[in-house]
Amino acid sequence: MKKYIAEFIGTMVLVLIGCGTAMAVGCNPALGSGYILTAFAFGLGLLTMAYSIGNISGCHINPAVSLAMWIRKQIDAKDFFCYIVFQILGALAGAGILALIFNLGNVTDLTGGFGSNGLANVGDNIWAGLIVEVLLTFVFVISILGVTSKKAGHGHVFGLVIALSLVAVHILGIGLTGTSVNPARSLGPAIVAAFSGNGVPLGVVWVFIVGPLVGGALAAYTYKYLEAK
Repeated sequence: MKKYIAEFIGTMVLVLIGCGTAMAVGCNPALGSGYILTAFAFGLGLLTMAYSIGNISGCHINPAVSLAMWIRKQIDAKDFFCYIVFQILGALAGAGILALIFNLGNVTDLTGGFGSNGLANVGDNIWAGLIVEVLLTFVFVISILGVTSKKAGHGHVFGLVIALSLVAVHILGIGLTGTSVNPARSLGPAIVAAFSGNGVPLGVVWVFIVGPLVGGALAAYTYKYLEAK
């Protein structure tokens, strides 16, 4: 149970730091500063949790990562299911806390939807958004598989490498889809935003669930092929 609680805490913190920063500083690519700050906020949030709960749960805090680890038989079906449940609950908690803070403090949410993802910057084209999410998640997850491989020997720096890879995909993806690469991170804020009457329609949230899961699975199978003797 402790590893599931760790996944809950980790995902909650990721949403708090990443989405909270986006809400506070905005993500307008034309302005630049908020865009970059948000990218680094997600990476630093992950880095913080990697060195906090990594030795307890592996710090997946992302269903796409858990799917890749299940495909590679590094976790069993029970852990896979429970990890996803607690990751989603953690994302909901994180988004709920942000809603409470911003509403109580009467602070303007510069994303308009608690940091939820959208398709406006790709012309509301579902297929463009789906391709972006598949590719970015593929890059992110395959970097995780590579750096955590027993053959890699990166030891204590693995968290830093993974965090920087998350920053990298955010730098490209924020201006396109807001960058999900994490179904829980997308679902939590989207649900809270919907209950608050804000954010993108829930009907497009599936893009940010399916895209990362497909990207994570592709990364797992690709890396399995690449590392095979």
